Amino acid sequence: MDRSRPLARRPLVTLLTAAALAASGLTALTSAARAADADLARNGGFESALDGWTCTAGAVVNAPVHSGGAALKATPAGADNARCAQTVTVRPDSQYTLSGYVRGTYVYLGASGTGTTDVSTWAQSAPDWQRLTTTFRTGPATTRVTLYTHGWYGTGAYHADDISLTGPGGETGQPPAVPGGLTAGSVTPTGVTLSWSPVSGATGYAVYRDGTRVRTVTGTSTTVTGLTPSTAYAFQVAAVNDAGESARSATVTATTAERPDGGGSGDLPAHALVGYLHASFANGSGYTRLADVPDSWDVIDLAFGEPTTVTSGDIRFERCPVSECPNVESDADFKAAVKAKQAAGKKVLISIGGQNGQVQLTTTAARDKFVSSVSAIIDEYGLDGLDIDFEGHSLSLNADDTDFKNPKTPVVVNLIAAVKTLKAKYGDDFVLTMAPETFFVQLGYQYYGTGKWGGQDPRAGAYLPVIHALRDDLTLLHVQDYNSGPIMGLDNQYHSMGGADFHIAMTDMLLTGFPVAGDAASVFPPLRPDQVAIGMPASVNAGNGHVSPAEVNKALNCLTKKTDCGSYATHGTWPELRGLMTWSINWDRFANWEFQKNFDAYFG
Repeated sequence: MDRSRPLARRPLVTLLTAAALAASGLTALTSAARAADADLARNGGFESALDGWTCTAGAVVNAPVHSGGAALKATPAGADNARCAQTVTVRPDSQYTLSGYVRGTYVYLGASGTGTTDVSTWAQSAPDWQRLTTTFRTGPATTRVTLYTHGWYGTGAYHADDISLTGPGGETGQPPAVPGGLTAGSVTPTGVTLSWSPVSGATGYAVYRDGTRVRTVTGTSTTVTGLTPSTAYAFQVAAVNDAGESARSATVTATTAERPDGGGSGDLPAHALVGYLHASFANGSGYTRLADVPDSWDVIDLAFGEPTTVTSGDIRFERCPVSECPNVESDADFKAAVKAKQAAGKKVLISIGGQNGQVQLTTTAARDKFVSSVSAIIDEYGLDGLDIDFEGHSLSLNADDTDFKNPKTPVVVNLIAAVKTLKAKYGDDFVLTMAPETFFVQLGYQYYGTGKWGGQDPRAGAYLPVIHALRDDLTLLHVQDYNSGPIMGLDNQYHSMGGADFHIAMTDMLLTGFPVAGDAASVFPPLRPDQVAIGMPASVNAGNGHVSPAEVNKALNCLTKKTDCGSYATHGTWPELRGLMTWSINWDRFANWEFQKNFDAYFG
């Protein structure tokens, strides 16, 4: 949250360096394809739109074209290099030639998963159609190879046409047999463990929940997470190989356990209104006394607790001084107001971080100091819990930290441990909320940390391991759907602030789950709808991305009723969506309580 400059915009990504461009090099053509070999690329001329291709930001155009009546146009934007790819079946230990025609600046054509050395070739500058070509040999066990083309960050659109892979066709064979022995094992309030018998010739297994494919795994067991407590689910599994997918197994039904008192709703109403109260500063909105916050606000986050230094872990909460907030109440009145709100069923939390409060728990000493200092704040004011609002450079991932389920980076590992310690200290009634920016969560669908080849912003998706590790303790996640650049949704289209569409797409990702960095074997599981609120600015003064009450209601209608959805198709309907969060209560008061009044009118 921005405490001093409401309309400030933060940069979203660190672009790759020119050195990385040069390091890719140009792969020379070493041999021609044999005349008897087939062209294995599907729809390489893009005459059938994008059939066979998966593109992050591509479309088919009628001009310019190299041949025929169509070509690909793809536009890199932000942190996306506009990659288009398809996977083809090949033969092991065989020679292939990849070629295609491109136009534009820094256009790449390559093949990955070859089993030997992955190859790519590129045109630094191609004002007219230029042919790229390279060769590779498949490994002794390789049966599938991915072809791709992409541009470069910030260099404009590129075009591609007549992409060809010549070489011996692969043996498709037959799909594997249907798996047997599907069994449901241990259950938790949010997960079910499944196991089944292995199938000869299977390279993986597709797991279905209530008829929807939710993940693909290589082993014969998995735990399906992100489920709702006390709910029955039907599971099936199918075996997969290069030839396709088997029929689904017999159905197994399992019911999740009841939710324990902790990590649940925190005694919140079915639909809750969450807001940040400027307790340590005034900003342009003026100071609002805690006792003057209307009863509509169910969760009040006191902004902010901040560290003495970035890496100290020593968090202090300094109430707004009289010089800045002439109408500030006394400590005694403030503490009395906390008790009065709690007596009325409200939750009052300390929010740590914000735009100016960078917190990096780089050491175990900082971790332990974080626990003791946050505990001191909670105890002094009698608060209900903690809101984690780490922004800026508080969280980032080391280069070797690539698995969100098993993080290695100290600032991430220590934060998780610190919060678990606080949860254990205060017990089941402890309320835990988080307010990350889209850059740290939904951007993880495309990019995670520095990336496979390095050079990406190490903060990309860095909140995902924290959310995942604490999901059973988490009361609410309310991502800041503001001060954000365009973010790719599950429809592989970019969505921008300014309307209901952005909130619909971003929230659908949290409630559906998504592969991290596009890896189908590394899926961030969905959160329960009662754990999710949508973060919005209260007014045009509060931050970029403000939308009118009408657009707020469209987003709520789409997500809870599947009406007013516009062009984005959600992956479910979630009437249990917890509610809305806003920055901030002060700014809403400044705007005559428009945000609060609309919430009250919508939810009655």
